[in-house]
Parts: sequence; structure tokens; C-alpha cells
Amino acid sequence: MLLLLLGIIVLHVTVLVLLFVSTIVSQWLVNDGHTADLWQNCTAGGTGAFQCLASSSNGECPLGSGLLPLAALVLLP
Repeated sequence: MLLLLLGIIVLHVTVLVLLFVSTIVSQWLVNDGHTADLWQNCTAGGTGAFQCLASSSNGECPLGSGLLPLAALVLLP
């Protein structure tokens, strides 16, 4: 029983560390003139200026799309 409790605590600490690291990192995806992170998606224009849109305004939210399957897995069984 103590081993199970220790495993659950280690799992929660690992998830918290990954959550903080993923939100602190400034950019997740960097391609040819396109960058994306949790808060905004930026594209380089023809003049080299970046045009940035908030993630919620362009129809996608990485946090929401990641939590939806997790919520389904937790609530269904």
C-alpha cells in the first residue's frame, strides 16, 4: 500500500514538473517562418514582420485539446 502511494506521489510530481516546463518554454514549434506556443501562433510576413494571433482566436487551444481526452479517460470508467 505504501508503494502504491509513493508511485502516485511520484506520478503527480512528474506531471507538475512537465506542466511547468511546457508552459515556461517560449516556443514549442518553430518551422520556416512559423512559430507556435501555448498563447499565440506567429507567422513571418513577406517583409519579415511577424503577424501573431492568439491561440484562442484561430480556433485551436492546445491545452483544451489535450485535456479533453484526459477528462474522457478519467470520467468514462
